Amino acid sequence: MSELIIKNLHVNIGDKEILKGLDLTIKQGEIHAIMGPNGTGKSTLAYTLMGHPNYTVTQGEVHFKGRNILELEPDERSREGIFLAFQYPVAIPGVTVANFLRTALNARRRAVNADDKGMPIPEFRKMLKEKMELLKMDQAFAGRYLNDGFSGGEKKRAEILQMAALRPEIAVLDETDSGLDIDALRIVAEGVNALSGPELGVLVITHYQRLLNYIKPQFVHIMLDGRIVESGGPDLALHLEEQGYDWVREKYEEIV
Repeated sequence: MSELIIKNLHVNIGDKEILKGLDLTIKQGEIHAIMGPNGTGKSTLAYTLMGHPNYTVTQGEVHFKGRNILELEPDERSREGIFLAFQYPVAIPGVTVANFLRTALNARRRAVNADDKGMPIPEFRKMLKEKMELLKMDQAFAGRYLNDGFSGGEKKRAEILQMAALRPEIAVLDETDSGLDIDALRIVAEGVNALSGPELGVLVITHYQRLLNYIKPQFVHIMLDGRIVESGGPDLALHLEEQGYDWVREKYEEIV
């Protein structure tokens, strides 16, 4: 069973330190949620895990499958089995969802075997049809240009479809609920739940309890000031919904 182990992670954006010694372990089959107010470092964690060049790691390690992934390029991290669903997915006019997914899958295959000719089109079409049926998506979606003219909900569903096709071992969902109405939120959450299982570990990053009404985490963590300051079970998210973050701030200030 693979696990992502984050140890004492410190990250800067320019001269400003954002993450200040973060520790977290996520195993395949587990669903973790990180909650916290704006500016506390949640998205910084997500982008750092995937190797965004604007985020500089000054201290700490992130181990996955026995390797420190901070030494790997973003595409190498992806091939190792880590996936990031973006808060604001980018549109790619002229490239269909199906072509994008087939290109991504074939790039992975060729990284393993340079002589690989790629997934045969009939095999790819069968796989894509199965994944879209699992996620209750209209098959016409595959022929649309990626995120071009998509609603917020459609963009997030396209991210979940990518996750289904690429079959990562650890998936990071960066504020997947951002900008979604309740119906779109439910549909996206159902897609995540359909993919969850013993082979997939999930880290859900969110501000609000409402997403966790649909995606049920076993572990909930609260971030403040670039650190995880409180961890617990699902009841912790409910307590935050009722009480806000003031009690966490007070407790954290007493500790530091």
